[in-house]
Amino acid sequence: MFRYQILIEYVGTSFRGWQIQKKGKTIQGLIQEKISKLLKEKIILFGSGRTDTGVHAFEQSAHFDCKNKIIKTNRFLKSINHFLNKEGVTILKIRKRNNDFHARFSAKMRIYKYFIINRISEPVLDKDKGWHVMKKLDLVLMKKGAKKLIGTKDFSTFRASSCRAKSPIKTMKFVKIKSSKNKIEIEFRSQSFLQQQVRSMVGCLKYLGENKWSLKRFENVMKSKKRILCAPPAPPEGLFLSKIIY
Repeated sequence: MFRYQILIEYVGTSFRGWQIQKKGKTIQGLIQEKISKLLKEKIILFGSGRTDTGVHAFEQSAHFDCKNKIIKTNRFLKSINHFLNKEGVTILKIRKRNNDFHARFSAKMRIYKYFIINRISEPVLDKDKGWHVMKKLDLVLMKKGAKKLIGTKDFSTFRASSCRAKSPIKTMKFVKIKSSKNKIEIEFRSQSFLQQQVRSMVGCLKYLGENKWSLKRFENVMKSKKRILCAPPAPPEGLFLSKIIY
């Protein structure tokens, strides 16, 4: 068997997330089906992690095993993308990997980016690719809050009730906020995340930016480990899986 890693870009708006579901269209299901047809054998696609309904990806990573070696990778990319592009999905790269490589378990770092469109006017070019917030946000306060998220902590406050992770303790390596032309970008880096963790953290940072919460309140909510105290999670359309580092 030969193992291949693929890097995938997609618009998640019309999908029910990455993972195959009993009902509804998913990114994993679509790609798995199209590759199986192209290679004329049933393949199983393993992703680096799940993205929820409506979440996008600049560079999702996945792998699959197949019986025959793929000789002409450029031809493979052109052929597979012919079927995927109309669905808002494209395979950026394919590379041969050793059998000890695993898209999920070999990952050393996952990078997510969240975008907020902070202006009065409704976004048109960035429709469904950012959270439209009309009220001017206090970036200085949000940046102070972002620093509080860095380190090894119990992130129970930001964990969805349906999260299956064994432990709520995660190490946030990096959180950075930058802004340009009314577009706020928040970048998060960690080896792994809890379900809805990023969107929940962004929701709390927005409360800070709107001055609904003080920095002390933000800290207390985080330390409480109580999901009920968390701000409403940010909507999925602003979230992008940016890169997986191995």
